[in-house]
Amino acid sequence: MNNYRKRIVDEILTLKLSSSAAVLVEGPKWCGKTTTCLQIAKSCVFMDEPTKRDQNIELTSIAPGKILSGDFPRLIDEWQIAPQIWDAIRFKADRESIIGGFMITGSAVPVDIDELKHSGTGRFSWVRMRPMSLWESGESSGAVSLSGLFGGEMISVEDAKSWELEQMAEIVCRGGWPQSLMMKGRARFETAKNIVQAIVERDISRVDKIGRNTDRALKVMRSYARVQGTQASARVIKADIASNEMMSIDDDTIYSYINALRKLFVIEDSHAWCPNLRTKDSVRSSDTKYFVDPSIAVAALGVGPGELMNDLKTFGFMFETMAVRDLRVYAELFGGEVRHYHDKAGLECDAVIHLPNGEYALFEVKMGGQRLIDEGARTLNSLDSLIAGKKLRKPTFKMIITAVGEYAYVRKEDGIMVCPLSSLKA
Repeated sequence: MNNYRKRIVDEILTLKLSSSAAVLVEGPKWCGKTTTCLQIAKSCVFMDEPTKRDQNIELTSIAPGKILSGDFPRLIDEWQIAPQIWDAIRFKADRESIIGGFMITGSAVPVDIDELKHSGTGRFSWVRMRPMSLWESGESSGAVSLSGLFGGEMISVEDAKSWELEQMAEIVCRGGWPQSLMMKGRARFETAKNIVQAIVERDISRVDKIGRNTDRALKVMRSYARVQGTQASARVIKADIASNEMMSIDDDTIYSYINALRKLFVIEDSHAWCPNLRTKDSVRSSDTKYFVDPSIAVAALGVGPGELMNDLKTFGFMFETMAVRDLRVYAELFGGEVRHYHDKAGLECDAVIHLPNGEYALFEVKMGGQRLIDEGARTLNSLDSLIAGKKLRKPTFKMIITAVGEYAYVRKEDGIMVCPLSSLKA
């Protein structure tokens, strides 16, 4: 545990434990849920431990107190294999007025979700974990704080950790998986490959006990990788699979595979931000497609840093996936939600962080270079003008996030911040 890298979710988890009986920590496999919870757990049970798995499931049914017995906070890892634990914790919390008693982690939505007879409202709280942001992996200077900007802080010229484009391609392919940070050379990219292999060969069928074809699962994931950063419909994905994978697949099957990936927390699409700018039917409400980490998309496609350098358009979409991942990790700390804006007039904004108090910030994601930065600025200024024309609340700030750059700075002509992703933190 001495080499534990602090996570932004550490603070969130501590807060949630201080105000509820149990905290459900959800996220994809290998993102660090168990390791993070073990930092503060006083006792634990690993439900999926091979030699005890069947016994643990049986105990949950006939003597749940045995599973729950231990010092608080008690970690119950991979709880979804025995969903009855939920009601057992609720009952114990009610009877004993417990606060901060349990952390339960899960890498999938429980199969038998209907067995959860009580919602857990007032007793349970939820935390979403994702792979590491660049700040958490030590690859961002953290000179620009998003929470600070929402709090009124200003930036002038701030240092970023400077990465060449080739290095950023490697970071995209490696992803934010904690164990990959301990590896060197080509081994860094194996974690994402192993995750994709585990998903298509086992997890995508195990998640809801529906048998799925390995080859078809991989082709759906490849197609999803090709539509990263777009609002592609099932029809578009179907056509992409037919064209690029030479396979015919119906809409219901596509939805089944995508929903399974969503239950595994592998997919995390971005919902539409719908301010009162235009008539309701002129704002596109489709979700923007994203994997939870860009390395999954890269691994599904079977490409590496060299291929990304030779296809900057694809690289751009993969970098956008990473930028959205980091924004989500950072926004979680101060209660923000990351969405996107796209209307039928063609105006599009890659990301919007919206706070519970109504504040928001607008973001465009670009690889870098003056032409692309100017293009992003035009988009942000157009949306800002549309907002001003409707006399709605103005954005707290506007930012262009770039893949490369040594400094974060503010454009004199319009006040837009230009910040490398490697300069940001929560």
